[in-house]
Amino acid sequence: MPHIQLSQTKLFYIQEGSGPEIIVFAHGLLWSHKMFLDQIDFLKKEYTVIAYDHRGQGQSEVTSGAYDMELLTEDALELIDKLVGKPVHFVGLSMGGFVGMRLAARYPDRIKSLILLETSANPEPVENLPKYKFLNGIVKWVGVIPKVAKEVMKIMFAQSWLENPKNKEAYKTWVNELQSNKRTITKSVEAVIYRKGVEDEIRGIQCPTMVVVGDEDVATKPEKAKFIQMSIPEARLHMVPGAGHSSCIEKPDEINKLIGDWMQQFD
Repeated sequence: MPHIQLSQTKLFYIQEGSGPEIIVFAHGLLWSHKMFLDQIDFLKKEYTVIAYDHRGQGQSEVTSGAYDMELLTEDALELIDKLVGKPVHFVGLSMGGFVGMRLAARYPDRIKSLILLETSANPEPVENLPKYKFLNGIVKWVGVIPKVAKEVMKIMFAQSWLENPKNKEAYKTWVNELQSNKRTITKSVEAVIYRKGVEDEIRGIQCPTMVVVGDEDVATKPEKAKFIQMSIPEARLHMVPGAGHSSCIEKPDEINKLIGDWMQQFD
């Protein structure tokens, strides 16, 4: 599988399909491109689909120094320029959405349309910080131990999804993914929990934008999605019943349909 060498890091990515419209997927914190495998499989029939791992996550390089959202946005910009060289449809979930909003606001000539899943334009809510800092502190010392992974799963997935016996095997898969993170993942966590808000910036986004949120998302609650939709001119909002902070995994058919229907306007 390919890597791309950027000016400051090497990123892992996958590319499928050969259609003229190009969709780039950016994953959420603690995961990798794997969270979008259902969407890639669905969309590659008609589109060129690229999914990459953020610096310090998945199979991408762990670089020295601190990370922040500005750095990760510059990585995404350079990846688009080097790998594609023309405007793309950018799909960002949570952390990927933080990147997507910054790209669309600052580099409008690179983003043809924007799809935001379970994300927020605001800084991390103060009430979340003690728990997140505590969990991150454990990871820094001993890694993503089972107890931490179990707590994180409650943040990442809807309670109804977690309690559904049909999801038992999927639960094991994603717990294993969480536990595969190295201790250096704490740098990515800090980039997210100490991020600055982009509430004013997103008002300047002009590209077509769709905002999607699970109605059981406890990490970036539905009101965060509503704020984005109200701030970006003519943005559309979709609530996904029974989904939490990982709707592309929890409700893949619904997300595939939303993105597939969205893309038809560009065909």
